[in-house]
Formats: sequence, C-alpha cells, structure tokens
Amino acid sequence: MPLTYRAAILHEPKTPLVIETVTAAPLTRDNVRVRIKAAGLCHTDLEVIEGGLRYPMPIVLGHEAAGIVDEVGPEARGVAVGDHVVLSWNPHCGHCFYCDRDLPILCDTYLTQGPKAVAFDGAHHAHRADGGELKQLMFLGAFGEYATVKAEQAVPVPKALPFDRGCLIGCGVMTGVGAALNIASIGYGDTVMVIGCGAVGLSAVQGARLAGAGEIVAVDLDDKKLALAESVGATLKVNAGREDVVAVARRLGKSGRGVDVVLEAAGNPAGFRTSVEAVRPGGEVIWLGKTDVETDVAFRWGALMSEKHIRRSSYGGTRPARDFPMLAAAYLDGRLKLDELITRHITLDQINEGFAALKAGEAVRSVVMF
Repeated sequence: MPLTYRAAILHEPKTPLVIETVTAAPLTRDNVRVRIKAAGLCHTDLEVIEGGLRYPMPIVLGHEAAGIVDEVGPEARGVAVGDHVVLSWNPHCGHCFYCDRDLPILCDTYLTQGPKAVAFDGAHHAHRADGGELKQLMFLGAFGEYATVKAEQAVPVPKALPFDRGCLIGCGVMTGVGAALNIASIGYGDTVMVIGCGAVGLSAVQGARLAGAGEIVAVDLDDKKLALAESVGATLKVNAGREDVVAVARRLGKSGRGVDVVLEAAGNPAGFRTSVEAVRPGGEVIWLGKTDVETDVAFRWGALMSEKHIRRSSYGGTRPARDFPMLAAAYLDGRLKLDELITRHITLDQINEGFAALKAGEAVRSVVMF
C-alpha cells in the first residue's frame, strides 16, 4: 500500500504553507526513505516564501533535518534501516568538471536539477491527493513526516545526538562552522569578526573558536543575539546600531590595519560593505549571507583593493560524510554548542507561526518536532 504522510506545502509566494496529506512514490535504486524527526526553519526557506528565491510550486520546503532511515533502495550504500541520520542538501555526481575540482557545491547535475525542485535523478518523490506532482526544495523537502533522498544525503550520526540538535548540523551549523574551518584561513591567535548573529553567524563564531582565533568580534543589531554570541565564544560584542564597526575593527587590528578575517552572515548590503571595509589589507572576507538574487550591492572601490581575498561560500566546504559526524562528536563532547541556537520547538501545524517569528527576528532557530 502506498505510503501517505503529512507535509507543509507552499502553493504561492507570500501565502501561508498548507498542511496536506501526500503520497510517496515507490522507492527506487540508490534512494532511501527517512522518517523525519526534526527540521529547522532556515532563512533560505523564508526567502522562498517571500519570493526572493524563485522555485516552481507547489513545493515542500525544508532542507535542515534529521531522522531515522525507514527504507533503503536496492542499490543504496553506506546507510541501513534504523540509522539515525542528518540530511545533506548537496548531492553531487562525483565526476563532472566541478566535482573533479573539489567543488561539489557546483556539481553540474546539482545546479541543473536544483532550480527545477526535483530529486537528483529528476524524479518527483511525492504527489498530492489529486495526483499532481509535488516539488521539493534543495533535494530534500523536509517539512514532511518523510523525505526520499539519495543515499549519500543521509549521513549516519551517533544515536546519542538528539534529533533537534542534529538537524541544525545539516545546514546552518555546517555553513558557519565549515566557513571558519574549511574555507577561511584562520591562523592561531588571529582576530576574526563575524557580522550577523543568526544561526549561521553563531556557528561561524564557534568555528572561529575551534580554529584557534585569539579574538572573535560579534556584530549585530540585536543585543540578545550578541549575548548568545558571547555565550558560544565571542570575546567582544559590537552593536552596529550604536557603534562604528569599521572603527572598532581598526582599533583591534595591529597598527590600525583591521581584522584578519571577516565572516559575513547578515545577508544585507550594509553587512557586505562593512565586511570589506573592516578587513585588513591582505586579509580575508567570506560571504555567507545572501540577499535577493536580483539586488545590486555597491562598494567603495578602495575597500576592495590592498590584496584582499573575498569569497562566497554556500555550505562551508562541507564533505557531509566527514563533517557531520565530526560536528556531532564535537557537540557530544561539549566543544560545539547547539542547545543555545534553538529558540523554540513547534509542531508541523505551527510552522507558519515559526516563520513569522523568524521574519520578525524573534527566533534564531525554531525546530519542527515530528
């Protein structure tokens, strides 16, 4: 008998998600079915709801999730029924131009299929009650009781890891921690600035701490988020609404040069501009935040000179099979703080309330518990 389950569906931008009963397609080849236990509400989901990211609809959002493997396809490898897993939203072919160059985030198949909101093999893994095809965001569609994914997307983690903490590793935590550990070149004792203290920024603070940064400057407009940043490793808090961030950066850097590395996680033009002004000559800027894809961002040309290194990173250079278990272990032994990132737990029926809180800046992470 076909599997039916509840999922939150977006039919049009700027409208509430609707909870519907959907039907899963039969499991094939190297896919696995995961019973979702927890899913985080991320700004990327909100961008689709608000229309800043354009995807075909109707669509099941959700790309930050953890659960239990319920069924495996005949060619699935590396995962078994009953495994606790964190899901990755970056499947990749492993042999295209970019995969061969160690850039799976630019995999040809990933970039071709992603905008279509289909599975990695081009299929639709669920349909609505009327038989209509149902899209899925970022190869997951995790705001449902089940998700069908490529086997490599389901990464086993220790069963001691709580699902609500584990789901955060799948996107926000990996992006922030990975930017500091895998993308930036943070030397022991360096001064690092993190602009924006949402889930990604708070994770970047922790990544800088794990990398051995000597001073970690957290920048935000919200004193509550700055306090959270301090609790996870920031050594200095700067409220950008009351202080000159660039002046603080130059005061901290040796001889007024600025900070060594800036990790931008605010995702707005002001944050991008500040990042290149605050970093020292020869320093490094990693952009993690993002704004509407059609938005122009202007810079003072002089701020882009002096041999500064500027790079955009979408997923913290992740290798999920390597990094997800490492982050899980870091949480379990107390080196990575995840409890502090969870603002509230909600049910699937409360998902629109959760996104309203995210839009209002009232939540770092709301987590849907199934």
